[in-house]
Amino acid sequence: MGCGLFESYIKITIGLISFVCFAFVGTHLLFQLAACTGSADLGWKKMEANSRRPVHKIDKIDNFQNLNSPMLRFRSTINGPCVGERFANFIMTLEEREKWDQSIAEVQEIYPIYDLDAANIAMGFGKYGDCSRLGVGYCRTKPAFGVTSREQLTLCGIQDFPDGSCMIWGTEMEEWHNHLLPDGERHVRAKSHLFSTTLVPTGPDSFDAEYVLQLDIGGKMPTWITTPVICESVKCLFSHAKSYFEEGEGGALDKHIKEMEAQNDTFENRNGILFTP
Repeated sequence: MGCGLFESYIKITIGLISFVCFAFVGTHLLFQLAACTGSADLGWKKMEANSRRPVHKIDKIDNFQNLNSPMLRFRSTINGPCVGERFANFIMTLEEREKWDQSIAEVQEIYPIYDLDAANIAMGFGKYGDCSRLGVGYCRTKPAFGVTSREQLTLCGIQDFPDGSCMIWGTEMEEWHNHLLPDGERHVRAKSHLFSTTLVPTGPDSFDAEYVLQLDIGGKMPTWITTPVICESVKCLFSHAKSYFEEGEGGALDKHIKEMEAQNDTFENRNGILFTP
């Protein structure tokens, strides 16, 4: 098969995977998480609660959906403007991820999906917010303390809502998608059965954050060993997020917001010139 035909095949394959997964996994996942995380009927168990900590509450459901790994829920309140795209970067880009996650070796968006209009149509024209980012990503961890590297292949997206809320979500691709993995040595596969970070503004400069994760690390490690490790990692994420969002005037977020506002003003002025009859 020629290079051009092969590239076309890959693009078509990714498009089909994205829309099928998005329509059947994305809508169900978002609805399920929105419904279940606020429900007391699912058997949430309190693990930690301390209002003075960056993560002020941690709950879990043991063996959720009989997948042999707990679903964990972390809640935090952060002072600062609710900018979902910046929070997503802490998870989706290596430059930001390695600032809080010492175990990470590689993070990349290997197959970004650019036709977001088609994705939003599959999602029911805004029923689950506006999809502002969608793609298949890959991540790999470093070996440590006798534990070998882990790798993941996930379909991830960002949903924006009219009230300023945002949901960053992801779910593991199936084994029959393994041909999409990047070239190189293969590692033990970890799987995020469910992942969602929901940010909800509580004022002009504050928001609540809920991070939900059901992660199977893979291998033969029992959950009583892996769960505390996952919890400490998520705590590091929120400590980093609080320092970033609460830096205030002159900080990195403040500079980013001003840059975006300047770009928007420039674009609006250009439109005014171009489209004036």
